[in-house]
Amino acid sequence: MAARRPVSLPKLAHPQAVTRRILRLLEAQHPGAFTELTFRNPYELLAATILSAQCTDERVNQVTPSLFARYPTPAALAKATPTSLESQIQPTGFFRVKSRSLVGMAQALVEHHDGAVPADLDALVRLPGVGRKTANVVLGHALGVPGLPVDRHVLRVANRLGIARSADPVVVERQLGAALPKARWTLASDTLILHGRRICKPRPLCDRCRARQQCLYVAEGGRPSPARDTQ
Repeated sequence: MAARRPVSLPKLAHPQAVTRRILRLLEAQHPGAFTELTFRNPYELLAATILSAQCTDERVNQVTPSLFARYPTPAALAKATPTSLESQIQPTGFFRVKSRSLVGMAQALVEHHDGAVPADLDALVRLPGVGRKTANVVLGHALGVPGLPVDRHVLRVANRLGIARSADPVVVERQLGAALPKARWTLASDTLILHGRRICKPRPLCDRCRARQQCLYVAEGGRPSPARDTQ
């Protein structure tokens, strides 16, 4: 098998030291940033993150208490049928797809991991309904393993600031990961997500941003970044 060529990352607007400085400014603006999904264990966070696709965390948090009361463990959820979940998770949207993912995820945990959520990225992304972003959310917030989830907020904010330069979440994850110590990965993601929700919205509130003096978007007069500005 031919050796895999290393991925060539686009040249960034800022050196790593500036990227770290920008993240420190934003961390000070959003102290204590953390996922806004409510959970008590890795299984609950995994299920909640699957439900959060194309849905607000607030709406997911309204649905999960009754879901986990009925299915408190992967073993319990594995015995459910997708149709039996649909009415319960319908408010989160795409409920048919999500119900199949939840049951499939639970069955895979029981069959391959003795009902435990694995603390391994490759193992997590092999679970039904689990992509790289979801896996990184669970690793970083519930399993103590550095993870750097890249969602639409991270894509938008990182590209505007110039600390990343790609519309590809995997490339952005690698760019940010290379610039930051592993211990800061999860906090950096949480900070960028909150900044995207509160300040750096599709129509940004630049006057409220503590990193505006280092921001490429501001320096270029608000021109769109490589990642779609409307995300």
